[in-house]
Amino acid sequence: MNRTERLHALTESLRRAPARGRTAQQLADEFEVTTRTIKRDLAALEAGGLPVWGRTGPGGGYGLAEITSLPPVNLTAAQALAINTAVAVATQAPYSDSARAAANKIRDVLDPGTRRQAADLSRRVWVDVGPSAPRRVMTVLEKALVEQVTVNIDYVDARGQATRREVEPMIFAFTGGRWLLVAWCRLRDDVRWFALHRVQRATATRSPCAGHSIDEIGEPPVSARPVG
Repeated sequence: MNRTERLHALTESLRRAPARGRTAQQLADEFEVTTRTIKRDLAALEAGGLPVWGRTGPGGGYGLAEITSLPPVNLTAAQALAINTAVAVATQAPYSDSARAAANKIRDVLDPGTRRQAADLSRRVWVDVGPSAPRRVMTVLEKALVEQVTVNIDYVDARGQATRREVEPMIFAFTGGRWLLVAWCRLRDDVRWFALHRVQRATATRSPCAGHSIDEIGEPPVSARPVG
């Protein structure tokens, strides 16, 4: 590994470091160099504008201050297009606004040539997605799942029957070509699967969920699996 490669790898190692940082000896062992070399490398990174911090004494170490912007990203035009395409076809998905914002951040740090080539390629990919819940509904459901509070929903089932229910969000699931909210329904006192595009209105409450386990949902369909 040459010095340029080591500096890049060292940056990533510091980025992944725990809150207390990593000691010079730990970094030296990782890169099979001396602590003196590591300290020279850290000084070079700091001189280059990287926000390196260091704490001396027992329990001390080196790390990176929180960075609010991305460093330059080396993606090919095809990789950039793949990210944009995935986001475009996921407009029904939970947190799609966050996905689009993340994709925009990546696009903004691409080199200009790659950005232009990806934009040209994007005109050769067309998508047509099905109906989804209104953004005002999705925002409420997304936040309620994170905060684990109940939601009052107006729901219209496949037979056209409308009901109002208080539900405890458990998971979002994609199966059978559509997104669903799997939740504990207090009206039915059981787990229910709600097609997101059939949720007409959603209002979060301040009532915490009762803590039903995901295991209560049962085995997922073969086509559904956790993300990540």
